[in-house]
Amino acid sequence: MPTINLVTEIPGPQSKALVARREAATPRGAAKLTPVAIVKAQGAAITDADGNTFLDFAGGIGTLAVGHCPPSVVNAVQAQAADLLHLCAIVGTYEPYVRVSEMMNEIVPGDFPKKTILLNSGAEANETAIKIARSYTNRPAVIVFEGAYHGRTNLTLAMTSKYGLFKKGFGPYAPEIYRLPYPNVYRRPAGLTEDEFIDDCISRLENAFIAQVDPSAVAAIVLETVLGEGGFIPTPPRFLQRVRDLCTQHGIVYIADEVQCGMGRTGKMFAVEHYGIVPDVIVTAKSIAAGMPLAAVTGRADIMDAPHPGGLGGTYSGNPVACVAAIEAIEMIRQPAFLARANAMGQRLNQHLLDLHAEVPLVGDVRGLGPMQLMELVKDRTTKVPAPDETLMLTQEAFKRGLIAIRAGLYSNCIRFLPPLNITDEQVDEGMAVIAEGLRVVESKRQAALA
Repeated sequence: MPTINLVTEIPGPQSKALVARREAATPRGAAKLTPVAIVKAQGAAITDADGNTFLDFAGGIGTLAVGHCPPSVVNAVQAQAADLLHLCAIVGTYEPYVRVSEMMNEIVPGDFPKKTILLNSGAEANETAIKIARSYTNRPAVIVFEGAYHGRTNLTLAMTSKYGLFKKGFGPYAPEIYRLPYPNVYRRPAGLTEDEFIDDCISRLENAFIAQVDPSAVAAIVLETVLGEGGFIPTPPRFLQRVRDLCTQHGIVYIADEVQCGMGRTGKMFAVEHYGIVPDVIVTAKSIAAGMPLAAVTGRADIMDAPHPGGLGGTYSGNPVACVAAIEAIEMIRQPAFLARANAMGQRLNQHLLDLHAEVPLVGDVRGLGPMQLMELVKDRTTKVPAPDETLMLTQEAFKRGLIAIRAGLYSNCIRFLPPLNITDEQVDEGMAVIAEGLRVVESKRQAALA
């Protein structure tokens, strides 16, 4: 049986009413992807207030690797809520906080002693990782890369790329942030091979230590192993290795931001495992707790212990209800069968995307790592002029047909696919059939406009 079941106009009257209340009560800057009000969800299916059921390929923007409301998580949350809703880890110790930290120390790559601190969000975790690195090195500077997204706090906005959508009007930003080119091989200059382009990006990275900041002043290099908001671009192995080597050479803390690409999203627990490269610190959030607000910073014990007692923490960081959700989610994701299913799903999804690339000129590129897949839409495959309007139209066409899909990329011209990693083959096929139909409609309209 299909998952999608639309029984009213979209959006229906109940959704319209609740969304209208939201718009009256909340600021316009708090954007919303769809005009529907959701009342329940299970697996990859979400149901709105009017009884319409959609397939969810946005997955809470990467927070639902184990799907909506997995029973083991729900049961754990309900049981914990009856015993201890909150304490504050600054006040006292509770077992779920300790167990999540132990699990993260077990699963994060690296054959050395590790420690973990729990936070509320990816932005808070990234900011905490910077605080730890600065404390450890007694240095101020941080190197980040074009296309990166690290959060919406003042410091992480300074680290984040894509100015117009995320940063416009919110400055000034935190100082001592140095942004360097990222090796997006799809958009490399004409005439350069992939290897030549990667060589050039490595040269620019090395030159920055002369032209922009001395390595003795750099506390950390922060790099998303696979760009998330920036367009699901896996870091080329040689570039990642050079980052690791430079950090080792100069005593710089290498921080891997795996907020979106971690926790099984690429078919391994962490994306860096595809490379055989070990960061000093890994930042995790999103899918770590099956949709509950939790994040983690895990790293070498000597680095993690650098801040003074009382220098880290937060009122809600490591809330016990979120922690029990994380225990269940981590245990699910770390199972070989779960990761095998994630990789099989990724192969199936990738084949659908390759078929669309072969059929529809609007699809300029298909890329990703494992089940973390994306397609980039362009007006012309030779010039690679981005097609953001057509991308928005595609999300709208998909939504009308019962599929939730979300954009990404510096130019907002990509569709990223973030369904549950344990989604069924039938649901993958159903969702991609909707994408294919919507894409054909958009391409047809585009060709008509060009005629």
